Amino acid sequence: MSAQARLARSGPPSAGQPETIETRYDYVIVGGGSAGCVLANRLSADPARRVCLVEAGSHAERLVIKLPAGFAAMLPLPWHNYAYETVPQPGLDGRRGYQPRGKILGGSSSINAMVYVRGQAEDYEAWAAAGATGWSYADVLPYFIQSEDNARGADDFHGIGGPLHVGDPRSPSPMSHRFIEAVQAGGYPRNGDFNGARQEGAGMYQLTQKHGERWSAARGFLQPALARRNLTVLTETQTLRLLMSGDRAVGVEIAQHGHVRRLAADQGVVVCAGVFGTPQLLLLSGIGPADELSRHGISTRISLPGVGENLQDHIDYTLNYRSSSPDVYGLSIGSAWRLLRGIGEYRRERRGPYTTNFVEAAAFLGTDGIGKRPDVQLQFALGLIEDHARKLRLGRGYSCHVCVLRPRSRGRVGLRSADPREAPLIDPRFLSEEDDVQSLLRGFKLTREIMESPSFADVRGKDLYTAGVHADAELIRILRRHSDSNYHPVGTCRMGSDESAVVDPRLKLRGMRNVWIADASVMPTLISGNTNATSIMIGERAADFILADETMATLPGLPSAQKRPESETPA
Repeated sequence: MSAQARLARSGPPSAGQPETIETRYDYVIVGGGSAGCVLANRLSADPARRVCLVEAGSHAERLVIKLPAGFAAMLPLPWHNYAYETVPQPGLDGRRGYQPRGKILGGSSSINAMVYVRGQAEDYEAWAAAGATGWSYADVLPYFIQSEDNARGADDFHGIGGPLHVGDPRSPSPMSHRFIEAVQAGGYPRNGDFNGARQEGAGMYQLTQKHGERWSAARGFLQPALARRNLTVLTETQTLRLLMSGDRAVGVEIAQHGHVRRLAADQGVVVCAGVFGTPQLLLLSGIGPADELSRHGISTRISLPGVGENLQDHIDYTLNYRSSSPDVYGLSIGSAWRLLRGIGEYRRERRGPYTTNFVEAAAFLGTDGIGKRPDVQLQFALGLIEDHARKLRLGRGYSCHVCVLRPRSRGRVGLRSADPREAPLIDPRFLSEEDDVQSLLRGFKLTREIMESPSFADVRGKDLYTAGVHADAELIRILRRHSDSNYHPVGTCRMGSDESAVVDPRLKLRGMRNVWIADASVMPTLISGNTNATSIMIGERAADFILADETMATLPGLPSAQKRPESETPA
């Protein structure tokens, strides 16, 4: 039976107390997101290695997921989306922030805007300098290249033949070209490749798409591996805790279809549950700050104060302009007619409005001047974006996001209770550092100058929030009232070499011999851009680290970790 046929079909016979461990694997991977799909593929490549991937979400191949334009419907709705909210944020005028995360195979790569950005070389140099040895740009670039199948072909920065298809927008809007021209008119360069030799400038994004369809990590990495008999994929299955014996993980406890059972992991466990789910699982397993665990009545197995700390996210403000241009979208008869006509175009050619991700063009700019290292990211959107598209207005328009690339504000993720069914407590502490407030203000002013340039003069309507407002104090009030996440949270299980790091530079959990973490939670600091490509790269590196450890453990003269002594009892 193929792994695909086994999806979500291997539930236990009875509910109640956990069953005795009955199913054995070499590796259990917790979380079928971007990195988890990579690891499922790479670890199961050897047919002798038994691998189980456990995903809380579903296995869905609905049209709305495959259609790039479906992103606009997926983002604001709790459909294959955890749709988390933060605690009230003082820096956001007391509002709760919105934190969408994919609850589906492929994780957020199945609901995101498909933007393929790796960040700046300096981001990775900073990781290495801060103690993430072996994570410099020269170290990570080969892993980006190995994953990639770039429609433009191979060069010093790009690869072909990898599982992840990357290509250019199929039918870019004339408005996206206007935006690029507006940035150039301000003296900034045009940039045809944000993942090439430099990031500064304006240009079109490359996207994780192929032939006009979304190419998620599930589609690129997991789907080709589903026919392997040594890979089992359990969907709609929540991991409750890690099972440990001394300094080793011996399996996981899961809940599936109302039943609780245990899965054995003879070689180890790889946690890929994401920036929110991974620290939550560790805490529920007794791994984390002792005071946090004690507060919820959880016994401390390993005291790791860094678990859940160091949360970072890109704070983002969106400038919205009404427009009568036929090249933008909204609640209007013109947009509806354009989408109706687009059905035939998509069926015939896989082109047209259904192939757009609505944020085709972008710019990475330095607020200190042209030629400086970019510190803000501008994303031009073909519609009005209010409250993450959860608020709708009649009529058409366009917008531009501006986000601070390297914020200094730091937050945390904790438990609301010891119940694994409860959402984690998320506190990004947005705009808690004055430097972030001033960076966002500078980025806003630069973006407004671009958006109000002559390039948009014949299509530009009224700015919804800041028309006629120029005083810094009032602008800051508006920024606090309307800013929120740009969906790039990282850092809650920080990688490093110091005592407060949660994982070492080989992604192994401190204090455990055979637990690895591979997702955005290990990033020491934010990269300068969207984080999905980097999460996939982390999955690739984790697979190499794990397989290298496995090889070392079986060399003659070295102790083998392949078989758990029968006397060990998981706790």
